[in-house]
Amino acid sequence: MNKLTRDQIAARVARDIPDGAYVNLGIGLPTLVANHLPQGREIVLHSENGILGMGPAPAKGQEDWDLINAGKQPVTELPGVSYFHHADSFGMMRGGHLDFCVLGAFQVAANGDLANWHTGAPDAIPAVGGAMDLAIGAKQVFIMMEHLTKSGESKLVERCSYPLTGIGCVSRVYTDLAVIDVGPEGFVALEWVDGLSFEELARLTAAPLRRGDRGARVA
Repeated sequence: MNKLTRDQIAARVARDIPDGAYVNLGIGLPTLVANHLPQGREIVLHSENGILGMGPAPAKGQEDWDLINAGKQPVTELPGVSYFHHADSFGMMRGGHLDFCVLGAFQVAANGDLANWHTGAPDAIPAVGGAMDLAIGAKQVFIMMEHLTKSGESKLVERCSYPLTGIGCVSRVYTDLAVIDVGPEGFVALEWVDGLSFEELARLTAAPLRRGDRGARVA
C-alpha cells in the first residue's frame, strides 16, 4: 500500500478547511497544515499562546525565535496579525469562536472520544494542557495521526484505554491510510490509500468500520 507521508496527510486536512475559517493547529503533526493551506482561501490561524493571523513556517535561516507557536516552533505572521494575553486566547477557545481545531491523538474511539495527552508511561507529559479546551470549544475537531502504533496496534478503537482529553468531540480522522468520519453510527471510511482494500483497512481498525458512499481513494 502507498501510505501517506506526514505532509500528504497535512495537505489532505488543509483541503477540508473552508474559506473564512478560524482554526487552531495543535502541537506536533498538525502544525504542518499551515504549510499546505490552499491559495485563495482566507483561513485565520490561532495559536493558544496568543496569536491570531499566524502564517506558515519560515524558510530555514529566516526564523525569528521571538515569534513562535504554542509548540515553540518558529512561525510567520500574515497581514493583520494580532497578539493578546494567554487568558484571552483561552477565552476564544472556550467561547466557541474557533471553527476547527486540528489535533494529534494516541487513540480515537468510535463514539468520538479523544485521548491525546497521556499513555501512562513514566515520561509522559504531566497534564492535558490546552487540548482539553480545544477539543470541547471548537465547532469541529479534526484528528491527524498514523493509523497504527509502532507496535502495529490500531489507534482507532471501540473505547479509549488512555485518559480522555474530550468526550464525543472528534468529527473526522485523517491517518496515513484513510480519511474516516466519526458519527452516530461510529467510524465511516470516506477514502483510503491506493493499494489498500476496504476489507484490509477494516482489519487494521480495532472497531467496526462502515464503508461510506464515496469509497474513494485518498487524492
